[in-house]
Amino acid sequence: MDISIVVPLFNEDESLPHLAEWITRVMKENNFTYEVLMIDDGSKDGSWGVIERLAAENPCYKGVKFRRNYGKSAALNVGFTHAQGDVVITMDADLQDSPDEVPELYRMIKEDGYDLVSGWKKKRYDSKIAKNIPSKLFNATTRRMSGIKLHDFNCGLKAYRRDVVKSIEVYGEMHRYIPVIAKWAGFGKIGEKVVQHRKREFGTTKFGMNRFINGYLDLMSIMFISKFGKQPMHFFGTVGSISGLFGLISLTVVIILRLTHVISLTRSVWFYLSMLFLILGVMLFLAGFLGELICRNSSTRNQYLIEKELLNK
Repeated sequence: MDISIVVPLFNEDESLPHLAEWITRVMKENNFTYEVLMIDDGSKDGSWGVIERLAAENPCYKGVKFRRNYGKSAALNVGFTHAQGDVVITMDADLQDSPDEVPELYRMIKEDGYDLVSGWKKKRYDSKIAKNIPSKLFNATTRRMSGIKLHDFNCGLKAYRRDVVKSIEVYGEMHRYIPVIAKWAGFGKIGEKVVQHRKREFGTTKFGMNRFINGYLDLMSIMFISKFGKQPMHFFGTVGSISGLFGLISLTVVIILRLTHVISLTRSVWFYLSMLFLILGVMLFLAGFLGELICRNSSTRNQYLIEKELLNK
């Protein structure tokens, strides 16, 4: 199979028929063998009914419905699990991503040899204050911290070599950082393509301003996990050793000064600082050991309650 298109969605029953018609036309024009995986993230409208109808009309359309809303990362992770195409394309369901971009994204993966190609919505139709300016700051920070030269990390329109989506795990709200996760998994050839950004035709955006606060917290998490997730002792042990060594040396000096009657032990601020650094060092060192024991996160982290499936093989 040439292409798997993964579409995470939440309350998009108005846009889905138009998106499906558009995707089908593009696939037929380019003679692609394909599947479209629509992951319903607990919609409360008629989205699942639309997916059922699409699957009945065209066997290339498949669906998974969550019993409740888990978030975009969960939907993408389930879509990646079921994807069978050589190239996996992700796009949002709100018609702001253009399926006409798919053939070139596919070519960049297959012919140019990219592991991942991320869309760049160079010209946007979102609010400048609410979305554009915060997005620019967010992307600039992520570029600097990750070393990946992308303009738009959070663009929903991306293309992946199949090996990439089968090798990474997306959870929480980490969908913003899939290029970073892919890089740390060993897939370093990451490209970018300017893509069309369209105005929303139906409904309203499902993302609030809190996504920017959560975004920076998630960035800190993914950078730490990427570097130290498998070996937390390398971080906690190093910091703990430095803190403990500083505390031990300081305490030794303070005791020597006390024995020579230079200072009073209980009245010296250095005595308390030395004890603080020594205790802190021991605690961090123990945290490193505990981290090593539980470095494999909960086995239920990516288990979701699925209400219905349409996954014809």
